[in-house]
Amino acid sequence: MFWKKSALAAVLATLMALPLHAAPSEAPPSQGSGVWYEIFVRAWYDTNGDGIGDLNGVTAKLDYLQSLGVSGIWLMPINPSPSYHGYDITDYRDILPQYGTMGDFERLVQEAHKRNIQIIMDLVINHTSDQHPWFVSALDPKSPYRHWYTWAGPATDINAPAAAGDRAWHAKNGQYYLSGFTGAMPDLNFDEPAVRHEMVDVGQFWLRKGVDGFRLDAARHIYDDLKSDTGKPETVRKNVVWWTEFRQGMQRVRPDVYLVGEVMQPSMSDLAPYLKPLGSVFNFPVAAQLIKSAGSEKVDGLDTLLSDTYRSYAQAAGDAFVDSPFLSNHDQDRVLSQLGGNLDHMRVAAALLMTLPGRPFVYYGEEIGMLGKKPDANVREPMRWSREPGVEGESRWKASSVKQGGEVSVQAEEANAASLLATYRTLIHWRIEQPLLRDGEFRAVESGNARVLTFERAEGARSVLVAHNLSGKAQTIKIGKAHASMQLHVGGNASLANGALTLPPYTSVVIQ
Repeated sequence: MFWKKSALAAVLATLMALPLHAAPSEAPPSQGSGVWYEIFVRAWYDTNGDGIGDLNGVTAKLDYLQSLGVSGIWLMPINPSPSYHGYDITDYRDILPQYGTMGDFERLVQEAHKRNIQIIMDLVINHTSDQHPWFVSALDPKSPYRHWYTWAGPATDINAPAAAGDRAWHAKNGQYYLSGFTGAMPDLNFDEPAVRHEMVDVGQFWLRKGVDGFRLDAARHIYDDLKSDTGKPETVRKNVVWWTEFRQGMQRVRPDVYLVGEVMQPSMSDLAPYLKPLGSVFNFPVAAQLIKSAGSEKVDGLDTLLSDTYRSYAQAAGDAFVDSPFLSNHDQDRVLSQLGGNLDHMRVAAALLMTLPGRPFVYYGEEIGMLGKKPDANVREPMRWSREPGVEGESRWKASSVKQGGEVSVQAEEANAASLLATYRTLIHWRIEQPLLRDGEFRAVESGNARVLTFERAEGARSVLVAHNLSGKAQTIKIGKAHASMQLHVGGNASLANGALTLPPYTSVVIQ
């Protein structure tokens, strides 16, 4: 949804006037690759033989993540929950017993930090489980938790559609309550001061346990509950005020806390207001276009989208943000499935992602080419570690919904220098070898070729030129004299002579 300029201006004016106690939240200090890796613990690695991935399994595979080159891990929900996915929490200060103990978690944080790998947790505070003691108590109109949730009154339209789902109002014990996703996830009422205080306290609790920040689930739905709320400047303003309050609370414990928000919106205009209060949001519009361009083998507006995005973000937040590009996550079809199983297109998409500004996120299994299409459980299947199924350590939380042989596994691809895993490892390490790819600004460069995307990553007078041949045919473009030496390449052997750059099919290069 695209906003009218007047509405966006009103929100941004309010945003710029908000008080800040400290510098905005930022990504961790620039070191390593700056690449983050999303893990569904249940599907990751099992250390106690029950078939369920656990926190000790994450610790056991830290060396793999370190060899991949990632700088941080995002753990999907690890709190107690009645569901397999964990997005309906019953206790915000404990660990799901299937995943282990608080001691296991603290050990994971310590071991990750020893390897210069940081950890952010999924923080799900828009709603609780309907089995949370707060909600169970709130069913009694006299409960002290009654106002922690929103209840329908005589004039409420209980058939009103939700902003994020089918219906907004659900019944229990003859009472209707607001629950924008499913009836099992009643929305918390953030107009209640006690709720706001509690959620700041929850975040501070985990920061004291050593986490480096949070991925903030459903960040725009704190106040965007009903379909009729969506797009209203007042809705966004209230979201922004809350997240500013939350960030200030986190900075009292950890000034450099890293926050990244899930703001599922199709345009940069909709994302921009959240940059200043959160510091980072997932870039859904760019993710969709990266996959589209890789699949079509055409730039197809990607260059314009990137330029407009970074310009819009800078106008909204100045330097007070870091972008979080990605290709897919746990709510979407896996990248290779979106690309019809075409590994060449997958490599191009990965190369595009790893040369963009910000802190890219990789969904587990993306680096080995796992397939998966919704429903959700099918895109959250066990990580494929071994050639043979059923090997000790493999998660068995659900059977595979796709037919992929043992060649799609870490074990098989580790031994193959031409594997997708090898390509991902190379690309991630590019960001270590060439810090401009990690921290430089984006400068558009016109290639003059609809099949070749070019841009610079620059800092002051220093710059590198990035060129991607999106197509299955060799392409030649002219480049300026400022860039004369090939530094990095993936794909075929590119050549540079007399200002002419020739790129073999599906090849990406960095030129100094």
